[in-house]
Amino acid sequence: MKILAIDSTAVVASCAVCEDERLLASFTLNNGNTHSENLLPMIESALNLLKLTPDDIDLFALSEGPGSFTGVRIGAATVKGLAFGKNKPCIGVSTLEALAYNLIGFDGIFCPVMNARRNQVYNALFECHGGNLQRLTPDRAISVEELEEELAKYSMPVYLTGDGDFLMLESKTKKSDYAFTPEPLRYQNGYSVAFCALSKFHAGDIKNDLALNPTYLRPSQAERTRNEQNKGEN
Repeated sequence: MKILAIDSTAVVASCAVCEDERLLASFTLNNGNTHSENLLPMIESALNLLKLTPDDIDLFALSEGPGSFTGVRIGAATVKGLAFGKNKPCIGVSTLEALAYNLIGFDGIFCPVMNARRNQVYNALFECHGGNLQRLTPDRAISVEELEEELAKYSMPVYLTGDGDFLMLESKTKKSDYAFTPEPLRYQNGYSVAFCALSKFHAGDIKNDLALNPTYLRPSQAERTRNEQNKGEN
């Protein structure tokens, strides 16, 4: 099964083409939120180098959020466009779970953290032993202080991954010493998205392009502003 997987939920954009669990091609770009310009050319380059077209793809995989509202929408629109009319399975996976899969070779507590602004992070906690990943919490938006309190309870090594790691490492109220996470494992990775999607496919959790929807976890800034204005008018 050939899989095309993308992640554009944060500053990094990544795409990968896989044959089941075997990585065939991977592109990652870390130059700011330019996904509307760069994501599709990255995908086209990967497919062209493999002499493939979107018609050759058997499964389209997407990191559906949480993350940047714009980035999440760009990723969803890109996959919907590539899969449109092909009647191929499309699977969205949690950005946080895919980040946790980056660390699958380690044992301990995996703590993906994405900068959600306003002193919050998007987060979920996972425990891993011998390559077996177990989810401990749902995806959530949580304050840095609350997450620090929760992590302080664990005696196992805690690995941070994601673009919000600096909020935890530089926090003045830091309560834990975190294990070292190599730089390449801190960023969104198309292969991890493909791996998560393949697991969901084998579990029968399959959608089509029409049913693929972004996950935001909380309202956008524009929605928050509108809600605050509406409250003031009432």
